[in-house]
Amino acid sequence: MFVIITYDVNEKRVGKVCKKLREYLDWTQNSVFEGEITIGKYKKCIAELNKIVNKETDSIYVYQVKNPRNIKKIVHGREKNPFDLFL
Repeated sequence: MFVIITYDVNEKRVGKVCKKLREYLDWTQNSVFEGEITIGKYKKCIAELNKIVNKETDSIYVYQVKNPRNIKKIVHGREKNPFDLFL
């Protein structure tokens, strides 16, 4: 399935959440990840995120797209290139 995950977490946990999500998905913007993921990997990712976040103050939003052909992505402005992170 295709998912889009956004998060709003305390500064102290941003790095850990970002690092964890990079293991499973593509980083597209600050606090936004997207990509294809199996249900098993998705469940594992969410379980690992739940160990990092504070459920009373942090939030993670998951948008599941069962058929990615039904989604159209339009980028206004410059699209973030994954290689920009290393330059």
